Amino acid sequence: MRTLPYADPGTPNIDGPWHLLGWIARGQKLTLTIGMLWGCAWMCAQALIPVAVGRGINQGVVVHDGSALLLWSGAVLALACVQAISGVLRHRAAVSNWLQASFRVAQLLGHKAADTGEALPRTVPTGEVVATVTNDAMRLGGAYDVSARFSGAILSYVVVAIILLRTSVSLGLLVLLGVPLLTAVLGLLIKPLQKRQAEQREQSGKLTTLGADTVAGLRVLRGIGGEQTFVTRYRKRSQIVRETGVRVAGVQAVLDAAQILLPGIFVVLVTWLGARLVVQGEIGVGDLVMFYGLSAFLVTPLRTATEMVDRLTRAHIGARRIINVLRVSPYVLDRTPGRRVELSDELPLFDPTSGATLPAGKLTAVVSSRPEESAALADRLGRFSEVPGAPVLLGDERIDLLPLAETRHQVVVSESDPRLFTGSLRAQLVGPSGADDDEVARAIHTAAAHDVLDALPHGIESDVEERGRSFSGGQRQRLSLARALLTDAPTLVLVEPTSAVDAHTEARIASRLRQHRAGRTTVVMTASPLLLDHADHVLFLEGGEVVAEGTHRELLAGTPAYRHTVIRGEDE
Repeated sequence: MRTLPYADPGTPNIDGPWHLLGWIARGQKLTLTIGMLWGCAWMCAQALIPVAVGRGINQGVVVHDGSALLLWSGAVLALACVQAISGVLRHRAAVSNWLQASFRVAQLLGHKAADTGEALPRTVPTGEVVATVTNDAMRLGGAYDVSARFSGAILSYVVVAIILLRTSVSLGLLVLLGVPLLTAVLGLLIKPLQKRQAEQREQSGKLTTLGADTVAGLRVLRGIGGEQTFVTRYRKRSQIVRETGVRVAGVQAVLDAAQILLPGIFVVLVTWLGARLVVQGEIGVGDLVMFYGLSAFLVTPLRTATEMVDRLTRAHIGARRIINVLRVSPYVLDRTPGRRVELSDELPLFDPTSGATLPAGKLTAVVSSRPEESAALADRLGRFSEVPGAPVLLGDERIDLLPLAETRHQVVVSESDPRLFTGSLRAQLVGPSGADDDEVARAIHTAAAHDVLDALPHGIESDVEERGRSFSGGQRQRLSLARALLTDAPTLVLVEPTSAVDAHTEARIASRLRQHRAGRTTVVMTASPLLLDHADHVLFLEGGEVVAEGTHRELLAGTPAYRHTVIRGEDE
């Protein structure tokens, strides 16, 4: 029994849809092989039952030979047992193959979403990414599900061919040539079905994207009264999806009907011709029964073949869309994942792009009249973006040559738009740090978030709703600040950590932050005088470069542009 999900789904081959499908097959070749073996046993046992019945009639009933009748009856019973047992095991292997392929793809997509960060939603619509997991991964797994039956269908067809030709060449050729002809006729419906399925998949992805975007902006929509407009857009888009689904269903219905009608006509034809051969004495009654049974049986391999084509078509469409997601590259690549480094916890940071030097063990504030410039500096310090030829230095080390995991350990960036996830608030705050209750209480105190915990029914043990939507912007910001403090990172970069709180709360946070991070490197991107007054050092950016530095009061007195930015053009 294989444990899912995988510890490591592997590195996929994304050169094309067939390459990806082949790579997945190689990853589960053992269960695929086992499934195919059981599929062959199951289908061949089913094919041989009419043969045993025919032999029993010819050698037992016709000539009144009781021992022969008993022998062939036992053979039918044995074949039925083999069919039942192998059918159960074949189905078990088929489900395992489906789950393994689907889980592997879903994990690959999940890892890609985590590795690429914001690069993924900027390249592929969010709804499209969701659709690849919920729809395409499952459809792709279906191709491996049917593989066991398809292999059995091929082998049983060869077995039946040999038996029929040895019994009657003319009738055998009719059966063996007629079945592929029927398959070819049914195959004519596959291409239009594939086209309509691709159209339905595209429209479904657009609908999912619209739904995701609407839900993400629901609060804004309610605030401006735009809910009805988006409801109308969603209704129209859903009708388009329904209409494409109806078109797919039309072709699918014709295909399903043809799978019943054409083989039925073929069985009637074989039975009629076989009956004439019996009357002419060319074959026995048992042979006619065998021909009838085998021609009826061949409908199953026929359906399996058309189903395999249909599943492969769906898998190919899904694989192409999955590859579109897997080909997205993160903005930052881990160039030295295996490198071993030992870094001191007290190292200064230097950014050549802006000329900013962040001294170790100090609380440094960065001020800019354009917040996007200081936010860009924060991204470079945390290596969420890079400037070619001008890497940030951590001590004497270029952070672009450090393992990405080591960079994330040394420099933690808390963004201006904090995100909280579903789950226990304690788990949210503590994370992998393993902080004890005293450390949590200290971080909550520094972030002035006691009132947030007091308002929760179970305090820190309460559950957080999706995206922390039950909290106000200021509450989420303070909880996120506490979470950042609990990382105890050697270098902590805070981007506008108090922009959503009132002045009194901001003053408390400002007075406590410096003490909490004493001896650690802390960088705060802010223009708040309350925070700036507690900073050891202040850098002022203009045009993305450092144009002045010093203490807050020194810059107020000597740098008019700084004064204008901080007090927004007003006198003290």
